[in-house]
Parts: sequence; C-alpha cells; structure tokens
Amino acid sequence: MNKRFYLTTAIDYVNGAPHLGHAYEKVLADVIARVHRSMGVEVFFLTGLDEHGQKVQQAAQEQGKTPQAYCDELAVQWLAFVQKLGLSNDDFVRTTDQRHKDVVQAILTKLHAEEQFYKKPYVGFYSVREETFLTEKDRNPDGTWDAKWGQVNELVEENWYFKLGQHQQWLIEYIEANPGFIQPDYRRNEVLGFLRSQNLEDLCITRPAARLSWGIPLPFDPAFVTYVWFDALVNYFSVPASLGDPAAAGVLGFRSRVSVPEAEASGNSQLATRNSQLSLWPADVHLIGKDILKFHAVYWPIMLKALGAPLPKTLLVHGWWQRDGAKLSKSTGNVVDPIAVIDEWGLDAFRYYLVRELGIGPDGNWTDAGFKSRYNAELANGLGNLLNRSISMLNKYRGGVVPTPSDELKAEAVIALKAIEEKLAGFDLQGALVEIWKEVNRANQYIEQTRPFSLAKDPAQAARLDAVLYNLVEICRILAVLLWPFIPATSEKIFAQLNVTGSPGDWKLAAWGGLQCGHKIGAPIPLFPRKDLVPK
Repeated sequence: MNKRFYLTTAIDYVNGAPHLGHAYEKVLADVIARVHRSMGVEVFFLTGLDEHGQKVQQAAQEQGKTPQAYCDELAVQWLAFVQKLGLSNDDFVRTTDQRHKDVVQAILTKLHAEEQFYKKPYVGFYSVREETFLTEKDRNPDGTWDAKWGQVNELVEENWYFKLGQHQQWLIEYIEANPGFIQPDYRRNEVLGFLRSQNLEDLCITRPAARLSWGIPLPFDPAFVTYVWFDALVNYFSVPASLGDPAAAGVLGFRSRVSVPEAEASGNSQLATRNSQLSLWPADVHLIGKDILKFHAVYWPIMLKALGAPLPKTLLVHGWWQRDGAKLSKSTGNVVDPIAVIDEWGLDAFRYYLVRELGIGPDGNWTDAGFKSRYNAELANGLGNLLNRSISMLNKYRGGVVPTPSDELKAEAVIALKAIEEKLAGFDLQGALVEIWKEVNRANQYIEQTRPFSLAKDPAQAARLDAVLYNLVEICRILAVLLWPFIPATSEKIFAQLNVTGSPGDWKLAAWGGLQCGHKIGAPIPLFPRKDLVPK
C-alpha cells in the first residue's frame, strides 16, 4: 500500500463568516496539492471545521439554537466556500463527526491508561474569547487585562492535565535535529526560543461539563469535556485513523468506523465510494497560520510522542494579511470579502493574486489598486494577450494549422522548467509564479523581436514565420501545464483554445514539442477581459 502525500489546512472555527485569511490558506494548500498531483503523486488533501468550545455554545444560546444545529447551519456556508475556491480537497472533517469523536476518545483512553494525565484543582483566571487559562504574568503592568483576552473570569475548579512539561527537552532536541520540521526557519527559531527560555507548563485538557457541555466527553470521567484545542488538533490524525490507515488506526488498535452515509454527509462523497483503507500518516505538510504555531509546534508533537505515533514531516507556517496597511477588522470595516472579489474578477484572478502577492511566511498587504494592476498587467496584458496574439496569428497566417516544429525557445523553456520545479520543491509558490511569468514576458518579447506580422508580408520568410508561430503556440501550451496548479480553469481554457487533448494537470506535458505538425487549433477567446482601471 503506497503512502499518499498527506496535506492539511488548519480547521476553521465556526464563529463567523469565512474571510481572506481562510481563503489564502486554503488556496495555498490547493496549489501544493495540485502540484503534487500533476507530478504523478497520489495526494490526500484535508480541510474542515472546528466546532466545539465555549464560544460556539454561547453563540448558539444567543440565537436560541442547539450547538449542533448552529454548527450544521454554518457548515453549509463553509462547504460552499470550499467549492467557491475551487479546492481539490479529498475530505472535509468536522469535529462533530462521530468518526472524529471516536478517535479523540480512543486517544484520551490510551493516554489515561498510560498515566499521562492527572487531576488537580485550578485557581486563576480564564479568557472566554481565547478559551484559555491566564496567569498574573499575562496582566498588563497596571494590573488590567489586554483587550485581546476579551472577558476574563476568575475561576476555581478541578480539571485534568496532560504531562506536557516532561517532554520539553525531547522536543527541543527533536526540532534541533530536524530543521525541516518547522518552516520558514525564523518560525523554527521562534519556537526554539520559547522552549529554551521558559519551563513548559502541563496542559489543562478539560473543562467541567457543568460549565461547558459542548465538547467531547472525557471517556474516563464524564463530568468533563475535552479542551477544544486537544480535540481540534486530533483532526489531522482522526481522519486517517477512521479510514483504517495502519499507521494511525494501529496505534489505537481499532479499524475504520466511518460509514458511507457519514462520509457523504461530511462532504466526502469521493471517499465514500473508494476503498476505506489508505496509507496517509504521518502528514507530509500541516499548513497553518502563525497565530497557532505554539499549538502545532509544541502541543501537537508532544501529544503524538506520548501516543507513540510518528510526527508530521513539516509544519508550514504562513503570515497574515492586512488591507491598505492596516489590520483586517470587521468592526472597522477594513475587510476583503473573497466571495465578492471572485464574483467580480473571477476565481483564477483571485487565486493568482493571493499566491503572487504573498509568499509563505511573511505578512502581506492587500490593496485594491494592487489587485487591479496585477490583473490587467500580468493576467490580461501578459498571459491573456500572449495567447490571444499567438492563436490569432496562427489562424490568420496558417489557417490555424500548426507548422513544422521548431526548437528555438526550447533551451530557455527547459531551463525555466528546472527553476520552477526547484521553487515548487521548496514550497516557494510565489517564486514559482515569478519564474513562470518570466516565460510569459519572454514570449511576448519574442513577438516584438521576431515581428511575425511583418514576416507574413514576405513570402520568402515563410519558413521563418512557421518557426516563430510554432514557438509561440508551443510555449502557450507549456504555460497551461505550468499554471494548472495555480489557475486550473485558465489552463483548461488554454488547452481548449489550442484544441489539445489530455489535461494540463499532467506535468509531463511541460516537455517541449507536444504540438505536432498539422494539428488544428481553435479560435481565440479572451482569458482575462480587461477592466476599467478607474476606481468605481
């Protein structure tokens, strides 16, 4: 059984509508998944929802709904968002799925039996917004609480704790010995700095059911429910375990419990019709935002170590978006609505801008002017105009029939392909797009240098015109393959206009010489119609 490339996003907390940050992470993951698929790698791409916790319980109560009904309604909205983004995910997990609950409880049972938990009273403070305990060191110098904590309550209650601290030195040594575990490097250094500078406290893994009923019950003490983060992190493991992955289910000693109806209900119709046993674990990439780094780089590996399960290969950490240099905020109205942008400009234009504007790692800044500029300069004038001119000239001068192949641009295309593959191997998606656009620009320059419209006026230049036209339409065909992970619908349109069979999602087709002499292409259709640059 061959292991698949297993890629996950963070699961989104159902306490609001999807925003730009959610879209960015999902599109990045989709590009990575498509890159691997196009290169012939079997992929399993997971995304989903985090549905337990106090904030969900309170929001449901405020609306006079049960927490489950509240989550079910929001899940419809989030599933529609996934479809709107054109994601190629293989599964969509909800932490209210029975398959997930089974695995969480199996993990809790095993760790409890191995004495990884203990019970003790807690006296201190609790942030309702962040669903976390606070100490005096979290106070401001004047004794107040920072606004980021929201409502802070004083608590006196018993809870169960996970022996996190005893694994601290092991985790430091593991991160030091595995430099690729946390990327980029400065995020790795951030985690190591945290672990080296302070003692790691044990993790409270429960909330009393009397205070919070909306959670997965503790199997060995039903007076408590599982802390939302212990529950949420397990999603990456619970899906492979529920599908019978030996590396995951074997650790817990049970077979797949997911049924076809449940798989279909969770938006997983593809898996519902396939063999339920897959080889997925360990995850190859957990793609997450920088705000949840500690949970994934500290809590999660220690949980897996205690469980006796292999650790994920890479935590790939992206930054945050701003808009016009200011923090995104619903309260101030400084937001970007992904759905509105897609409806106005098209999905591929949105996907392109997200990946081209912001590399994985740093923070980025969305501007409407920047979006429109990239759309018009790079997509409409760059790629779109190249395809339109190339197809139009071949139709005008050669009746749309591909002439004798020519290798004039082959050497440059081969060099570019290698550079692009190197960028993709290092998850530098932005860098890959930069390299691809060098080819777009080179092809447009080639038109200006060779002037096929002038060659067409001289019958003695017929052979030279043939060579130029072949190089132009062939580079357009190759660009469709290179761009498929990023803007798949556009790549399909290019193949359709070139009347090429097969799928641009096959990386092998990026090799030079795919168009054969005598092949008849189609008519040009604008890929990215230009839009007025004047603000509305």
